[in-house]
Amino acid sequence: MKKLALAVAAIALFAGACSSSDQPSTQTGGSSASAPAPKGSGDAGTGTGTLTVFAAASLTESFTALGKEFEAQHPGVTVKFSFAGSSGLVQQLTNGAKADVFASADQANMDKAVQGGVIDGQPTVFATNKLAIAVAPGNPKGIKSFADLNKAGLTVVTCAPQVPCGSATKKVETATGVTLKPKSEEQDVKQVLNKVASGDADAGLVYVTDATSAAGKVEKVDFPEAGGAVNNYPIAAVKGGQAALAKEFDDFVLGTEGKTELSKVGFGPAQ
Repeated sequence: MKKLALAVAAIALFAGACSSSDQPSTQTGGSSASAPAPKGSGDAGTGTGTLTVFAAASLTESFTALGKEFEAQHPGVTVKFSFAGSSGLVQQLTNGAKADVFASADQANMDKAVQGGVIDGQPTVFATNKLAIAVAPGNPKGIKSFADLNKAGLTVVTCAPQVPCGSATKKVETATGVTLKPKSEEQDVKQVLNKVASGDADAGLVYVTDATSAAGKVEKVDFPEAGGAVNNYPIAAVKGGQAALAKEFDDFVLGTEGKTELSKVGFGPAQ
């Protein structure tokens, strides 16, 4: 009988050990740009898990800071970001990429996401942005206006027409009658900014917010015609994602914390 009891106890211990080893491991971390996490990677009912946010590249600094604040106010939640050009993010979503929230740098790409059937509910505009010229510190080429970008010998880069910063550039070209001849057309605004910061280009058309965030690496040149090409930034939950947690994040961006953080780099209020 004693031997039988010992055998039963040993089996129980072994079963408990196996049960523990079958539990999934949990990785924690702060907000960061990363590859999309699987849909439903968190538990919306308990408000924990990973919230995946697809956001326009121009939101990198502001949303990274907001993600950390959101995590601090929501213990158990990790916010993961994928920052890129809005048009590319829409393509990823309509091709089946997994996310919970989408924030676009213009209404046109959000409309494409809605038409593609990947948005849950009504998008809400949370900020505005406009273009500025990024040049090397000290503005060695003496660029003072949009028309100056066509000076002989200048190397200029812009965003591709299908991405929001490129679309805004085309609006300014139409309004001014000045057609630029860029060396390259980039897929997101950060690529334009990096080419100017690295010295690969003399000037680039970026958003006010990007030039402000990169102060010291580039200098910002404002021009009045940018006021005629203001971009609205809408945010929405992605269909099939964590609806409750996505709404909490959307409300956070639209609230006091979001407005304060966005205004630090020059985003304007929703119009």
